Amino acid sequence: MENYTSVPTEFHILPFSDEADCSPLVFGMFAVFYSLGILMNVLIISLIYLDQQLHSPMYLFLCNLSLVDMCYTTTVIPKLLHILSSGNHKMSFRQCFTQMFFFFLAAGTEDLLLFTMAYDRYVAICKPLHYHTILSKKTVFICMAAIWLCAGVNSCFLTVPTLNMTFCRSTTIHHFYCDAKALSTISCAGKEKFYLVIYFEAFLFGFCPFSSSFISYAKILQVIFRIKSRDGRTKAFSTCSSHLIVIMLYYGTAASVYLLPKTRYSDILDQVFTLAYATGTPTLNPLIYSLRNKDVKQAVMRLLPLKLLSAEILEKE
Repeated sequence: MENYTSVPTEFHILPFSDEADCSPLVFGMFAVFYSLGILMNVLIISLIYLDQQLHSPMYLFLCNLSLVDMCYTTTVIPKLLHILSSGNHKMSFRQCFTQMFFFFLAAGTEDLLLFTMAYDRYVAICKPLHYHTILSKKTVFICMAAIWLCAGVNSCFLTVPTLNMTFCRSTTIHHFYCDAKALSTISCAGKEKFYLVIYFEAFLFGFCPFSSSFISYAKILQVIFRIKSRDGRTKAFSTCSSHLIVIMLYYGTAASVYLLPKTRYSDILDQVFTLAYATGTPTLNPLIYSLRNKDVKQAVMRLLPLKLLSAEILEKE
């Protein structure tokens, strides 16, 4: 293992295993997941843009969620595919911290966005008469701008302490991307400040949004149980069940990365759970919302006849 006493010019990314035999299989799996995730999220964004009936706060937030999901996967997967296909595991210092910045940006945005979507469902079910007053178009656009701005500032706040680390042990990162936690394991100085920032970050952008979302859904359930009609209860719960599933998937896998105790398999487990919330969840989110949401299904059916009609006109001409 080589020693480094100054800022390294490049890092060596070692994803999963250094066995070349598994690279084609892993490459194919990630290529399929990435393509499917991008395609599904682009379809969701296009559907919301084209259908006027989906221009409500809930679907504008969902449109942003799809954008964040594409940012997540695009930040990580293309570089990983390049590593697996070329066998070149080198990543420059600038590439490493640029990737880290955008990963933190996507993570912070998704944390705040999931909480905002939970609040949207709370207002829709608990205060339906004031929904359009509380969540007007102007308020929604201000919220979305504030979410991205706060996430950007938070990403800088997290990236700077990592830049100040001193790497004197090794430049090999046992992860599939330039992960801050993996970098801290090869750092010999400066990681105390980094961990302090991470704990503050986990509370502010992890625990607070999750607990606020939990409180919102607790109040939503209280209102749902007061509804006498069974059909009314089913309809009310169906409007927020998709988002609740997404929250549990995202926070469950993300928390596992930091809450699991240190073991000999920690490196592999960290990568598995990171893959789950950084690539698996972004791919599943559009499927969850499209399969469980009647409005999305109806929007697809409204657009399909238009396409079929256009095709028939072209054939006649």
